[in-house]
Parts: sequence; structure tokens; C-alpha cells
Amino acid sequence: QVQLVESGGGLVQAGGSLRLSCAASGRTFSTSIMGWFRQAPGKEREFVATINWSAVVVLRTSHADSVKGRFTISRGNAKNTVYLQMNSLKPEDTAVYYCAARSGPQAPLTIFRDPHDYDYWGQGTQVTVSS
Repeated sequence: QVQLVESGGGLVQAGGSLRLSCAASGRTFSTSIMGWFRQAPGKEREFVATINWSAVVVLRTSHADSVKGRFTISRGNAKNTVYLQMNSLKPEDTAVYYCAARSGPQAPLTIFRDPHDYDYWGQGTQVTVSS
């Protein structure tokens, strides 16, 4: 099992920035693919960003078109932490943001955008952007 805990959400004005953190614990050796998703009220959970790594090397990152150029996913020096730096926030970015992890072998040529591709989820952190 892998446990994920998100932090860093909050209320920010449009144009502002937030950095979300996701701390993984448990059988973290079983996963090398993590992602961020978000879900606004009345909407389906949607892909935000994903990161693949092997040992200490980040193999690939990918971001949704809606956040490309504004959000950046990265892996922390602690190796069990993944971040989502969010800049130039817009009111439409308001949602609960979830961290997710996928277990199994590395797949550097694949971008996992479907929530069903992930096995473990955090509890979510609320991000609210005021206009």
C-alpha cells in the first residue's frame, strides 16, 4: 500500500501562485509514476499533470493543455514528494486537487491521463481562486 497526503491548497486571488505538495509513504518503491488531478463541483475528475521517474532520474513530465505554461509538476529531493507549482492562477482552476500514484513497472513512453490508470489517491486539497 502507498499512502498519499496532499498539502498547500488555499484561497488565492487570480494571478497568484500556490505550490501543492504530495508526500508518499508506505511501499513507495512500488511506484514511479505519479500525477495530479482536479475535480470541480459537478464536474468529472480531470488530469492536470503527471511525472515518471526511474531511480533519481525524471524520465518524463506531461501537463494538460489547460495548465501548460502555468503549472509545473516536479519531484522533490526527498524523492517521496511530488510538487505542483501553480502560477497565474485563474478562477477556473478552482477545484479539489488530488495526488495519485500508479504501481507497477515503469512505462516512459506512456502518458497516464486517465484516473483509472492510478492505484492510490490522496484525500485532496482545496484550491480556490477568487476573481
